[in-house]
Amino acid sequence: MTESTETVTLDLTVNGRTHQVELEPRELLVDVLRERLGLTGTNLGCETTSCGACTVLVDGRSVKSCTMLAVQGQGRDVRTIEDLADGEVLHPVQAAFQRCHGLQCGFCTPGMVMASVSLIDEGRATDEQSVRAALKGNLCRCTGYQNIVAAVLSAAQEIEADR
Repeated sequence: MTESTETVTLDLTVNGRTHQVELEPRELLVDVLRERLGLTGTNLGCETTSCGACTVLVDGRSVKSCTMLAVQGQGRDVRTIEDLADGEVLHPVQAAFQRCHGLQCGFCTPGMVMASVSLIDEGRATDEQSVRAALKGNLCRCTGYQNIVAAVLSAAQEIEADR
């Protein structure tokens, strides 16, 4: 039995830069981000969309990149944790996670932050209950979620005040 090695070439826009990537159509977005583009801020946890460590933004909405084929990213805008800060200035969500001690061990943090950015941009971070419900697909194995929820609410207030 021979293994298929069919490849396709696609233009993948990540963090505002277009990368021409040759890959097998079955390759996952998370693997392309980490292994081909060197964007290791996106973590790979469960590989079954259960933990959310691989969350990125695609066209501004949170997506678990362990369940999205890289070829589905053609023509779309992919944004990873590496693109959030403006140089040394943290994105308000990143700053709130730091200020509210929502970082913990850090493994889930990039996915939590990206999911939170999408949540706030969609106007759905209105109260503790809505934040908890929206982040239920992002798991933290360190402790509770109190500081994470506090960080999201703090960032949402700051971002809303700046609009």
